[in-house]
Amino acid sequence: MPDSPPRLSPAELSPAQLSPPKLSPAQLSPAQLSPAQLSPPELSPAQLSPPELSPPKQDRSRATRRRLLETTVRCLAEHGWEVSTVAFIAAEAGISRGAVQHHFRTREALILGALQHMFAERAALLDALPDPDLSGPDRVHAVVTGLVEATGGELFRAALQVWTVASADPELRSAVVPLERHFARGVHRRAVRLLRVDDTDPQMRGLIQATLDLARGLALADVLTDDSRRRARVVRAWSTQLATALAASASAE
Repeated sequence: MPDSPPRLSPAELSPAQLSPPKLSPAQLSPAQLSPAQLSPPELSPAQLSPPELSPPKQDRSRATRRRLLETTVRCLAEHGWEVSTVAFIAAEAGISRGAVQHHFRTREALILGALQHMFAERAALLDALPDPDLSGPDRVHAVVTGLVEATGGELFRAALQVWTVASADPELRSAVVPLERHFARGVHRRAVRLLRVDDTDPQMRGLIQATLDLARGLALADVLTDDSRRRARVVRAWSTQLATALAASASAE
């Protein structure tokens, strides 16, 4: 059995051996802690403020989808159908191709989604048209001008690309035609509301349809060149004839 080390007297111990071991604040009892050690640590303003929350995943997904649809419309209007592939649209939108396919499995689904977005945007433009505080020919002219302006532009040019391809693609056409009919009925209802006419009168219904056909024809004429000066003259001439017809119909009742 090994011998145990000899015991030293206090006189034989060094100062380091005589002093008690240092304890950390966690090892000390509350009575042994100083006031500074008892008080909680001060936090910086950054530590006190609540953490910044990122937008919910669902909101980010909706924002991505909207940016994708808006970019698709712009690409169709500016670059045409052939250039507006999924890869091109994804690059223009700053979205990965995988993210595009998460929202739309095929190019056709993306294009149809963009077409629905176009129709919704154009309907919103028509809904935003103010009810003119005018009467007679001035009111009719204001309404017709608003309908013509809301029909043309980038949304029309993008839709025109889809219509052109759909005319030779039976599968795409079968998907586009119901959307177009639904949108046309909505535009017709809005025109009736703005012009304050009786839609049950076949003559009035024909005049409304002629007005909408005129708006689309003027939008088409503006695709290649700026046709704004001639368009203004045509709108004025048609508005005068329409106001006369509406006044005649009202007096006959």
